[in-house]
Amino acid sequence: MLNFREMKDREYIPHKTYLKLLIGGGLSLSKVLLTNLGDLKKLRTIHGSEERYVRPKRPYELPPFKEGMRCGVTEEKYLRPTLYCNPCAPEVVALAHHLGAFQKTDYEFAKTAFEFVKEKLDLEICPMDPVEETIRRGTGTCFHLISVFIALCRCAGIKARYKTFAMNMIQTWYDSMVGSDPLVKKWYDQMGFFMMEGEGEAFIDGKWVVAHVGPTAERQAAGGIPITKFGEDSLGVWFFALPGTTETMESIPYGLGAGANLLKRIAPGSMERINISIQHQNKMGKKIIEDAGGKEAYDAMARKKRGSKAITLDLSDNKGIVFRE
Repeated sequence: MLNFREMKDREYIPHKTYLKLLIGGGLSLSKVLLTNLGDLKKLRTIHGSEERYVRPKRPYELPPFKEGMRCGVTEEKYLRPTLYCNPCAPEVVALAHHLGAFQKTDYEFAKTAFEFVKEKLDLEICPMDPVEETIRRGTGTCFHLISVFIALCRCAGIKARYKTFAMNMIQTWYDSMVGSDPLVKKWYDQMGFFMMEGEGEAFIDGKWVVAHVGPTAERQAAGGIPITKFGEDSLGVWFFALPGTTETMESIPYGLGAGANLLKRIAPGSMERINISIQHQNKMGKKIIEDAGGKEAYDAMARKKRGSKAITLDLSDNKGIVFRE
């Protein structure tokens, strides 16, 4: 059991900026729910005629854990266990060794871990839980997936941390995800941003290398954007950070999953509709990639197309803040 000083040192206690956003998001969601009780009653559950969310089958086998497998965790900052992220959990250790921990260079291993998490784990809006649960389930929020990447890196003796920001999104994602449920749309429009977002960063050869593992290639194709690679930032491509909200931290802070927990308890149907929309994006993106001739061909086309477009900011009152191409 950590004492208060240790919790603060490991950054379990939210920073001032993050705490302000956390409180604001919670109050905003509460206001939307309280002022839309009619919609809440209709939308809080999925009705018989509506599509139901079916969690996708985990596309990988869990490698076996063997006694004596090395874990590179120390008490040094960015190498130690933190909230929801235990690098020495058997599932993490076994997976890290399966991916080449202590056999590959730091860069090669971190890149392999990035590609595994990005392409094998799928986005699902759900309450926060430990990293080993995410590996067993095969799905999770962006922060679940980032935690898997960070845990794998720390297990391999590579320093890793979180980068967080309050984000806006490109128009196609706003339409497909936020627009999939009226309550979620009102929450977004009330706050002016959707939720806290994040990326992982690994410390390699004296510098922090970004790893945005949240969207699969299929989801990025559905959004018409390039397939981000290890070392490429999502900001300016998939997300746009509100000025002054970007921070780096060793741990997920207390309270990060509060919004998802509240939404699941009060309006589980809304959460389910978002997850259904995510799977629709995956299916759409898969076809787009196939039609383009594969991931490399699609990515080259998307990068060329994106290079000729400018980003414009839409501040219209009825849509919150969204970004158009």
